Amino acid sequence: MNSFADRERAQGAQDAEMAFRIHARRNRLLGQWAAVRMGLSPEEADTYARSVVHADFEEADDEDVVRKLLGDLLRAGVEAEDTEVRNAMHEKEAEARRSLMGPA
Repeated sequence: MNSFADRERAQGAQDAEMAFRIHARRNRLLGQWAAVRMGLSPEEADTYARSVVHADFEEADDEDVVRKLLGDLLRAGVEAEDTEVRNAMHEKEAEARRSLMGPA
């Protein structure tokens, strides 16, 4: 890797990998957040958090995750609103970013 283009390609691949890891960690944290609200046991919470990570592969954007969380919370009898889930998503993304990249 001597050329500038090779270095840029390698950096782009690293950036994409980090973005994927941040999203996966964010979704796991979101799943744990929702599991607490639903009163799940630690084992159920772990399984549920993994299901939230997998739900993100349904669509290119975050709507699949928001839909899953809202639907699951409401089915569990937990009052939840779209804005609350989206706010939690932003908070958990910042938390995931800090845990993987350190403080900015």
